[in-house]
Amino acid sequence: MATNKHIESGILELYIAGALSDKENEQVYSLMVEHPEILEEVKEIEKSISILTSHVAPKNAKNSFKDVLIKMLQEKEDSAKTIPLRTSKNNWVTYTGWAAALVVGSTLILSLNKSANLQGQIDTINEAKEQYEIKLDETNADLAENKKLLAVIRSKDIVTVPLQGQKVYPEAYAKVYWNKNSKNIYLDVQGLPDPPEGKVYQVWSLKLDPLSPTSLGTIDNFAASDSKIFTINNPNDSQAFGITLEPAGGSETPTLEQLYTLGAV
Repeated sequence: MATNKHIESGILELYIAGALSDKENEQVYSLMVEHPEILEEVKEIEKSISILTSHVAPKNAKNSFKDVLIKMLQEKEDSAKTIPLRTSKNNWVTYTGWAAALVVGSTLILSLNKSANLQGQIDTINEAKEQYEIKLDETNADLAENKKLLAVIRSKDIVTVPLQGQKVYPEAYAKVYWNKNSKNIYLDVQGLPDPPEGKVYQVWSLKLDPLSPTSLGTIDNFAASDSKIFTINNPNDSQAFGITLEPAGGSETPTLEQLYTLGAV
């Protein structure tokens, strides 16, 4: 597999050691994002380096690299005072061991920081992906609802009733799609302005002779609706429909001075 080829190539070790070019680092980073097994391999290599560091450094050494460096300088100063020619080789080996520990340890720290940054970037990508999926689900749900509404208003059983703007707001308009079989109306109020605070639109079924209004309820979520199409139950033998602006909660009878739209069947 391609992932095994990258793992066996040794490029991951060079990545951890910081020995790659910027372009190569980006390539390895992309591989870790795309292939979780490569990311796990990087973590295993870092773990191995950590174990190696603990064996290379003297057992009585402190964990701080600052303390290690101070210890090295102190030993070097003592060695210069006594001039132990026979142990100079041993001192050199000791210093080399300390230096190796410092180099490997420093590389480990850099690698851990890089790994933490990488994990943060992966988390950000995953979070963005989740948000995208949520938005996609919402879009698909809206699309399905729109298709359903479109099928309803195109039905041969639908009676279309246009509602014209009245004196209080001549520019207003609305449309009722009435399915007498299901006893529902589908009210499109895209042509109405947002109601003022503390006010709601109330829908009325009307008989004309004599004039008898029956409330079909209020449109409480007008501003929150994107489609501005509302499904309302209507068991009445309606001869006309009207929409008025009423106080929140609605009114028992329509406020004719606030009649926004009206249309006869």
